[in-house]
Amino acid sequence: MTLEEFSAAEQKTESDPDNVVLCLLAADEDDDRDVALQIHFTLIQAFCCENDINILRVSNPGRLAELLLLETDAGPAESGGAAQPPDLHCVLVTNPHSSQWKDPALSQLICFCRESRYMDQWVPVINLPER
Repeated sequence: MTLEEFSAAEQKTESDPDNVVLCLLAADEDDDRDVALQIHFTLIQAFCCENDINILRVSNPGRLAELLLLETDAGPAESGGAAQPPDLHCVLVTNPHSSQWKDPALSQLICFCRESRYMDQWVPVINLPER
């Protein structure tokens, strides 16, 4: 995640913060050793906490891409090189409805985040297994 991507995420929440209901931070074991990425995650977490946005940490960004039905096998790009897989280190989930409770799956996820905070786990982690 670059500084520009962080700024874009921050602008999205600032332009319409009421519709951002969840921030997914995805990282694998290699990403856990990336100091710059961990600094970005810390800044994003602070921003989300300040703006009452639920945060969920997800292991296995590749599996997350599969679940979100994104192309994970990059084919050759038009320039002749390999296309980069989508960057899913930070995914903002928005809800265009006036109430987040209209989507039962989103409601359950937000309840999970709230219950985790009650148990002093401010950023719950979901481990996504390989297929």
